Amino acid sequence: MAREIKQVGVVGAGLMGHGIAQVCAQAGYDVIVREVSDEKLNGALAKIEGQLARAVEKERSTQVEADAVRGRIQGTLDYYDLRDCDVVIEAITENLDLKLEMWRDLDPIAKPAALFATNTSSLAVIAQAAVTTRPDQFVGLHFFNPAQVMKLVEIVRCVTTSQESFDAAIAFCQTLGKLGVTTKDKAGFIVNRLIVPYLLDAIRAYEEGVGTVEEIDIAMKAGTGHPMGPFTLADFIGLDTIGSICDVLFDEFRERRFAAPPTLRKMLLAGWYGRKSGVGFYDYSGETPVANIGIT
Repeated sequence: MAREIKQVGVVGAGLMGHGIAQVCAQAGYDVIVREVSDEKLNGALAKIEGQLARAVEKERSTQVEADAVRGRIQGTLDYYDLRDCDVVIEAITENLDLKLEMWRDLDPIAKPAALFATNTSSLAVIAQAAVTTRPDQFVGLHFFNPAQVMKLVEIVRCVTTSQESFDAAIAFCQTLGKLGVTTKDKAGFIVNRLIVPYLLDAIRAYEEGVGTVEEIDIAMKAGTGHPMGPFTLADFIGLDTIGSICDVLFDEFRERRFAAPPTLRKMLLAGWYGRKSGVGFYDYSGETPVANIGIT
């Protein structure tokens, strides 16, 4: 018997969470988004409204459709409002301790049949599943940024995930119009296991004088057909996110290719996280990005 899903909870409405909430609402689900403060919650809802308005402006949607999507999204600061959700997706900071604390708070509130999913980009899914009373109903659903646009969702099965829960996660992704690719609960899963060492090699190439930030970006775009060069992509992902993934991958494999290069470590200490902070490998303070001369 297929699991019936009507209401989706999303915990965390930041870079990924608000996009996941919008995608679920666009698929027809009632969505409850939980944040830690009114400021963060209102900011996230404003971003969703802006995305919907742009879709209407570009004639990808009608105003009636946009209003219907927005009407299906409710914000809250209280975990208790997630009590009737059929699926709860975690999309908070990529910090295991914070995620474990969140699941411990939510687990006794959510209804027993609820499917739990983490949007972690690299952390072990089993580490989170194990602190709940429903490890058999726990999966990884790794969406990609921006969730409203990117087609892929990595569907991660950990050792405790039941077949019924795994099948439900696959079916849920299909209803969202996403391409669900199943993968095992290994550090970095598929995409980050492959893309992060590439980004780190680009940083090392820069450190060794192979080329400037702009030259390496231009070469990789023109030579490989990538839509973004490695430094533009790193800034887009968020250097803090890449740093967190580095730590997980290096702890798992203990190989140099997964270790954060000195330049990345210094940039993280400076608070240069890329687009989200306004400066990374590029400076985004002007009308067009320019290379950040502070990293030379």
